[in-house]
Amino acid sequence: MRWCDLAFLHWPIDQAIIRPLIPADLEIDTFDGQAWLGIVPFRMENVRPRFLPPIPGTGAFPEINVRTYVRSGDRTGVWFFSLDATSRLAVAAARWFFNLPYYDAEIVVASRGESIDHRSRRVHRGVPAAEFQATYRPTGASARAVAGSLEHFLVERYCLFSRSPKGELGYMDVHHAPWPLQPAIAAVEINSMTAGFGIDLRGAPLVHFARSLDVVAWPLRSTNT
Repeated sequence: MRWCDLAFLHWPIDQAIIRPLIPADLEIDTFDGQAWLGIVPFRMENVRPRFLPPIPGTGAFPEINVRTYVRSGDRTGVWFFSLDATSRLAVAAARWFFNLPYYDAEIVVASRGESIDHRSRRVHRGVPAAEFQATYRPTGASARAVAGSLEHFLVERYCLFSRSPKGELGYMDVHHAPWPLQPAIAAVEINSMTAGFGIDLRGAPLVHFARSLDVVAWPLRSTNT
């Protein structure tokens, strides 16, 4: 798959606020003792099983996710609070096969020069409403995040965790080149992506931008194996 026009918006968050929302057998991963919560709007392209063409209706769609950072033993990765996307088939498949909290959404993404407008509204039945509207753009040249830096901690993640309906913790490895990361700014007009789990994000986020990156992912595996 290819991830395009990403904004990494991050807020520092009190560990005590997100601890009840994360499985007890996962440790919250911190940078200098500080936990972070991220909201990442972007577009997916060329999504397909390996060695096969894209499945109709799942090959390209906009998405937005809400996440934090966790670890299990020596394995560090991402814990998703939500992932909203416009492809109903992709949402259903991700919920079924990967135990990820994907939700149906109406999302419109438009480019204006270097700027990206993202408008998202959750339409999934039976779950809390969520909406996001923002315009973001890069403000400098791209570069790889320096190992040991906050930027590296936030974006260079190669594993995600999920929990099955039976309570089993699993993980999925991903692989990609280092992010071509750019400094960026964002004007956030509406953001209720975290309201459903009682988090009110305040203040301006730390913002980074990436134009595109090719990514491969492996099947979900149990942390017990």
